Amino acid sequence: MPAITAVYTTPVLAPLARPLKTASGHIEKFPLVLIDLHTDAGVSGHAYAEIYLPELLPALESAILGLGQLIAGHDLAPRALYDFLLTRLRLWGVKNLVGVALGALDMACWDAFARLRDEPLYATLGAAPRPVEVYMSAGMYDAASVVEVAEAAVREGYTALKIKLGFATLEEDLAAVRAARRVLGPRALMIDYNQCLNPQEARRRCAALDGEGLAWIEEPVLADDYATHAELAAMLATPIQIGENFNGPEDMQLALAERAMDYVMPDPQFIRGVSGWLEAAALARTARMPMSSHLFPEASAHLLCATPTGHYLEWLDVASALVREPLALVDGRITPPARPGLGIEWNVEAIARHRV
Repeated sequence: MPAITAVYTTPVLAPLARPLKTASGHIEKFPLVLIDLHTDAGVSGHAYAEIYLPELLPALESAILGLGQLIAGHDLAPRALYDFLLTRLRLWGVKNLVGVALGALDMACWDAFARLRDEPLYATLGAAPRPVEVYMSAGMYDAASVVEVAEAAVREGYTALKIKLGFATLEEDLAAVRAARRVLGPRALMIDYNQCLNPQEARRRCAALDGEGLAWIEEPVLADDYATHAELAAMLATPIQIGENFNGPEDMQLALAERAMDYVMPDPQFIRGVSGWLEAAALARTARMPMSSHLFPEASAHLLCATPTGHYLEWLDVASALVREPLALVDGRITPPARPGLGIEWNVEAIARHRV
């Protein structure tokens, strides 16, 4: 088994086709840490980590490099490396920034491992490729501006659109939903509150939205307020969706025990990479719960193929400008590429333009 020789990182501010506006703030460019994991077999793994605040980009990069030092010299065996890092981090914990760093590094390890086997990641995971249904993920737009976004979703071939809500009034939320619905027709519409409501306001707004034909309502209250999410899930006909902020499979297990959601959508880096995702997928299968992905479409396309209850892939394009062969949407779906590993090859010229 080849050994890991070094981990290198490149911080970038990736361009976005549309600035991302949420109830919590705006993202004009997406802060990423690109990861290159090298082995003594001449095979390298590629992945990236995300963080919403450029001010924290140096901290994320340092955390990845620190964990990279811990695994340098170890065999390229992703599951063993994952267990090793969990053990070494037991006293400090594997949540938030450290958990994100671990998850991104785990993706790079699995990418290198699949490349060593000369097969795409889905095959390494024992899965077959399949077209995964995709929704276009957009920011926060009022009733006037959401029309252009919905028209773009239809024009570009998406079968579903997600928009963010959390305006000053319920009436503005309803107006945005109805404006988008008029453009989308039979296509699915999801909404995401990004945790911006208190429990009382969440009950009021979600009840008002319950008759709008939404595919789901996402994170109306704080992500770890499982009690209120469970109350809403029991109260509403519209499914409640949470999961992007699970800090590892343990959080998902707690949320399942609380019956806090109807659908679940882990984030590949927060759930602790490919290794953590596989644990989460097993939990979703046992619960018979549809499981979607949050961001990271390059990895998610493979992971959802290995997820028995795989549902939607979220498309928020943060890395396509930095890779040589971006994923292609065909008939509203994405099929993972047959290239080795995740299929990521960096566009070094573009990276040089956006490097921090």
